[in-house]
Amino acid sequence: MDFMQVFFALPRSQKRLVSVIIDTVFIITAFFSAIAMRLDNFQVLYDAHYWLFMPIVCSASLYVFAKLGLYRAVLRYMGLQALTAIVAGVLMSTLTIVLTAYFTGLSLPRTVPIIYAAFALVFVGGSRAVVRAVFGNGIKRVGEHVIIYGAGVSGRQLVTSLAQSSEYRTMAFVDDDPTLHGTVIQGVNVHSPSIIRKLVQQYGASKVLLAMPSASHSRRKQILMTLEPLAIQVLTIPATCDLVSGNKVYSDIKQVEVDDLLGRDTVAPREQLMAANIKGKSVMVTGAGGSIGSELCRQILNYSPKKLVLYELSEYCLYSIESELRGQAELLNIKVEILPVQGSVQKENRVLAVMESFNVQTVYHTAAYKHVPLVEQNVVEGVRNNIFGTFYTARAAIAAKVETFVLISTDKAVRPTNVMGATKRMAELVLQALDKETHDTRFCMVRFGNVLGSSGSVVPLFRSQIAAGGPVTVTHPEITRFFMTIPEASQLVIQAGAMGEGGDVFVLDMGAPVKIVDLAYKMIHLSGFKVIDDRTAEGDIAIQFTGMRPGEKLYEELLIGDDVSGTAHERIMTAHEVMLTWEVLEPILDKLDLACHEFDHRVIRDILLTTPIGFNPSDGICDLVWLERNKDKIDTPDTKVVSFASRKSS
Repeated sequence: MDFMQVFFALPRSQKRLVSVIIDTVFIITAFFSAIAMRLDNFQVLYDAHYWLFMPIVCSASLYVFAKLGLYRAVLRYMGLQALTAIVAGVLMSTLTIVLTAYFTGLSLPRTVPIIYAAFALVFVGGSRAVVRAVFGNGIKRVGEHVIIYGAGVSGRQLVTSLAQSSEYRTMAFVDDDPTLHGTVIQGVNVHSPSIIRKLVQQYGASKVLLAMPSASHSRRKQILMTLEPLAIQVLTIPATCDLVSGNKVYSDIKQVEVDDLLGRDTVAPREQLMAANIKGKSVMVTGAGGSIGSELCRQILNYSPKKLVLYELSEYCLYSIESELRGQAELLNIKVEILPVQGSVQKENRVLAVMESFNVQTVYHTAAYKHVPLVEQNVVEGVRNNIFGTFYTARAAIAAKVETFVLISTDKAVRPTNVMGATKRMAELVLQALDKETHDTRFCMVRFGNVLGSSGSVVPLFRSQIAAGGPVTVTHPEITRFFMTIPEASQLVIQAGAMGEGGDVFVLDMGAPVKIVDLAYKMIHLSGFKVIDDRTAEGDIAIQFTGMRPGEKLYEELLIGDDVSGTAHERIMTAHEVMLTWEVLEPILDKLDLACHEFDHRVIRDILLTTPIGFNPSDGICDLVWLERNKDKIDTPDTKVVSFASRKSS
């Protein structure tokens, strides 16, 4: 072993020289062993004629070995290419012996070349196989014990990658294919998933590695539902697209994405709809640095717009998305003019100047304040940004003769119980009213629920709480939410925008609502922990119920009424709901604008309550500045307000 350690420590050129010398000894030994076996004596060792043509045989063999890359292969990790080189080299060596013996007239029994070939394969090939088995980590006994789910090509690649490090040791495969059960792949036994609990206990496995990058969302979800009760950490290898592109390798193991738990099989986007408002056009995205805005920009870039205007208030977010998109455009060789523009949607003259300067044809309006508790605490800013920001941007679009304007709305706009939802419903009414006026701009809006991984989402919050050891906080045991992945939501938004005829309210099929406490349980279990039992106090991480936040609903809805019809896309519906004419809505906006200017929260709330948007607040006025100014008056019985501090502690 000490000799081999010294050998592996040598420079590459010296290791090749040692390998050549050893192979030369093997070839000579194989030849004389073959003759000795055939003649049943060792007198041949003293015959000079046999020694004279050894240089010819060795040179031919070593030449073939070298040309086929045997000496470039790393001994500990050699594979099929090295085996091919060995077989070809031995065959060439055997042929050289036969031809040399024939042309020199040397007496050589006919069976000697066959025996020689067998010995040479054993010596040259067998020695390397032993080295690989002993030193190639193939029988590694160190590392964290893991089980690989999936014994297909990806699983085999993964076990090979893991064998190169001391971090993990593969104890078993499990696979759904019954024909693989009981087989051995790369020294690892393959078992049925039905006994995975037994395997975890038997081998003391701490992790299950999911090696099924091509599996559908529904299949991955089924597997994770099976593994979740084990309270064992589940990791996964990268997606197939990342592996093929070279961005990731099999050993880049990561945490299970929550969209594997909640997601569904995606429907391929319809290229005609995706490109209709984008290809060759000047496209503007407001709020381009946000979660939805940035993903929209990524999707838009793939369909070759002429110009992509990134309109964003945050300097950091604007810089980040611009840098990312420029890199993506260069990588994909997409010719597009990317224009980072800093500004607020509340400044109509700025928005109009941008639209006119760059001849904007399509607008995706994502800029909004969307966090329910923050808007409850900052009412005027929420109203100004969400309602008037949308109004000013839409009016600028009309003046600039924009062709298509798509508003990103939310399920919280349906029968809103909070200011954020009320402002988004008002924004919908603004666009519907404007659409009926005479102009060249087509307005539509797309309404959907929570997106996985967006800023403020519950998923990254839960993940950070689990990493910190808990507790994981949930507001209410019965609270539910709709979820969708950001890429799917963005693709559906673009397609819905292409189908709009004017004033349309599109609703995305979000699937079934998810109980948040169930999501918390799954994330804890799949991270390898157990939830603390309230009765026995056994477990690792607690789930703590903190109470409903101001303006929060137990469940969200996507439709105000039942008047909904399908579209050409199976996951996009169009809702037919109450709308107001501009003559009715304009004076309401004027009063709301004045109330915001005068910081009159009672009037603001009264306007939101009396406008037909279904606003039914679950709390009183929670604006922090207003509460501080009126802290001596908020206890009067006729004032529907709430002390946010007391609400928060309840």
